[in-house]
Amino acid sequence: MAPITKISQILDGKCTDQKIAVRGWVYRKRESKELIFLLIRDSTGVIQCTVKKTSPAWNEAQKLTIESSLSLEGTVKEDKRAPGGYEINSELVNIIGLAETFPIAKDKSEEFIRDMRHLWLRSRKMNLVMKVRAEVLEATRKYFKQQNYTEVSPPMFISAAVEGGSTLFGLKYFDQDLYLTQSSQLYLEILIYSLENVYCIAPSFRAEKSRTIRHLTEYWHIEGEWPFADMDDLMKFEEGLMTHVCQTIANTCQKEFKELGADIEKLKAVQTPFPRITYQEAIEQLKPANPALTWGSDLGYEDEKVLADKFGKPFFVYDYPTAIKAFYCKTYREHPEIAMSVDMMVPRIGEISTGGAREENKDILIQRMREQGLKPEDYEWYLDLRRYGTVPHVGFGMGLERLLVWMLDLDNIIDAIPFPRTTRRFYP
Repeated sequence: MAPITKISQILDGKCTDQKIAVRGWVYRKRESKELIFLLIRDSTGVIQCTVKKTSPAWNEAQKLTIESSLSLEGTVKEDKRAPGGYEINSELVNIIGLAETFPIAKDKSEEFIRDMRHLWLRSRKMNLVMKVRAEVLEATRKYFKQQNYTEVSPPMFISAAVEGGSTLFGLKYFDQDLYLTQSSQLYLEILIYSLENVYCIAPSFRAEKSRTIRHLTEYWHIEGEWPFADMDDLMKFEEGLMTHVCQTIANTCQKEFKELGADIEKLKAVQTPFPRITYQEAIEQLKPANPALTWGSDLGYEDEKVLADKFGKPFFVYDYPTAIKAFYCKTYREHPEIAMSVDMMVPRIGEISTGGAREENKDILIQRMREQGLKPEDYEWYLDLRRYGTVPHVGFGMGLERLLVWMLDLDNIIDAIPFPRTTRRFYP
């Protein structure tokens, strides 16, 4: 048997006029009386294979159905008419798994395709998106490592809320009532007292009933926390991370972006420093379009999109009203109504990360908890961090799927994750 070759190697022109073998699945099939055209896919690409009626492979090729698995031997020929510029003149076909009639076809609705997620993941689009996702994760980890951060593994089961209680998923944990984590932030804060600069990439869960292109009930969170830092340090780190990821992907994923029809130029254009505006400045810029906005209003999805479209690139909004921020947000001592909180926003999506300075003063932290109806006794371990060697510190959380929606111009966030979980989707 000829050596097994990945399709990408053939399309790169490394196997011309050589006898090779490929393994994969039938992506498309077209046949006439004298010739069968097969498009075969593996994890690396799609190539055209021709089977002549005089070929020993003819009988087996006739039996093939869409998504049948097979191995195929033949000789690689350059042919500019073929998709990718190369094809295989097939001499031997071995059917590994003959597929039944594949249920996904061009005439199927978007809803049907979403119900068939376990099969739709085989599509070329999802193959490419998942590859870019993997590259984003690798680039993210590389940047954190370059900046001397340690990756850690926080728990998914938690006993007290990180964000608002209305978005908590409750569950029975043996004979206890626990929740699925909304963020790993509080646990990362524990670890800064040992490892200093820490981060994690882990799932977070939000019981939000929003149905927009940017909401999932389970998503992957890129989160970092570190001590001896302020808001300026935080924004510089975030824009450094974002720039590194965008430039890396622009270099490593050109083929994927081209095939997906995504705009890679906007990634190349991402450079530090990012524009920064205060929440007050954001309100002033938005008032013409939304006169109802006043100081203290939470910026909605539409507001964020309007702002983001004005900038046309990533930017920061900072110094939000304390009243609309979580209990752990540090406030300005001379202006306690203002929280040291910052969001990074991008066009079309709006907010993709939220961060800020964490309140390190135990007494102020307890006061903030009580103001928000929380019981300090539920957070004793968190308060211990302020009792024993408290330190100024900052952190942020960035939604991986929102980042991918922006980068790849995806229509909906459900295409940024293999198995989306929304208010209505939890299968398969």
